[in-house]
Amino acid sequence: MNREILAALDATDEVRVETRRDASSPGHETVIWAVVVDGEAFVRSVRGAKGRWYREASANPDVTLRVNDWRVPVRAVPETDARTIEGVSEAIREKYGASFPGPTAAMLREEVRATTLRLTPA
Repeated sequence: MNREILAALDATDEVRVETRRDASSPGHETVIWAVVVDGEAFVRSVRGAKGRWYREASANPDVTLRVNDWRVPVRAVPETDARTIEGVSEAIREKYGASFPGPTAAMLREEVRATTLRLTPA
């Protein structure tokens, strides 16, 4: 992902992700939060594994991220590194905690941490 898009992700509270159940299904858009950690973009599902967009991205990881006027094709890859997941949690606390304390707390629950996805260029 280029620096301009990463900067926009870092500066924008909400972005949209378009997911599909499979390659032939219609797209479905959801508003989500995104953070940038060490020059990479990450997202997670506030509803944990029950979230529709997360289930669809897990089944078909080629998704489209909409940030400002850009439509960015990315691949949603499960993050398994505990240190990186903690860094994503810290980035969520810093970016959203003061403005959205309740939703931020929900994003930091253990079952939600497990849904952390790294967004890589498609």
